[in-house]
Amino acid sequence: MKTAILGLLLATLATPVLASGSHAGGHGEMAVGEPGDKSKVSQTIRVSMKETPDGKMIFTPNDFKVRKGQTIRFTIKNEGELDHEFVLDQEDKVMEHKAVMEKFPDMEHDDPNAIRLKPGTSGDIVWKFTNDGVFKIACLVPGHYDAGMHGDVTVAKK
Repeated sequence: MKTAILGLLLATLATPVLASGSHAGGHGEMAVGEPGDKSKVSQTIRVSMKETPDGKMIFTPNDFKVRKGQTIRFTIKNEGELDHEFVLDQEDKVMEHKAVMEKFPDMEHDDPNAIRLKPGTSGDIVWKFTNDGVFKIACLVPGHYDAGMHGDVTVAKK
């Protein structure tokens, strides 16, 4: 009986995570694109993440324009004093993921469209934008998005 209840509880808790993509790299096709080939990078965009003295949390820059079909290397540095994330996805998926992170703030990630960095560390995301539209970048550590840590990626047709 305990095993059945534990299984049901785990399945219930995992459902929101699975609805927005597994946190073990199981996103499959994503509207925002797909992991890119490092040998096909046509542009590198450097992004810093940090807190400001007035309590805001920011990406600099936080607004990007790229072309459909382009492969971008985002080189991300956490220049702040707290852990931060860089998550790239469509807005509704970002908001779903944000809600899950608020319930499970210590959730581990292993997604090609996201990276979590400790203060003073850097990392890369190589991404191919396969669809045009406006997508989001966000830090989904609880409270960070609401403190201003989000932005837009506009993907123009070729």
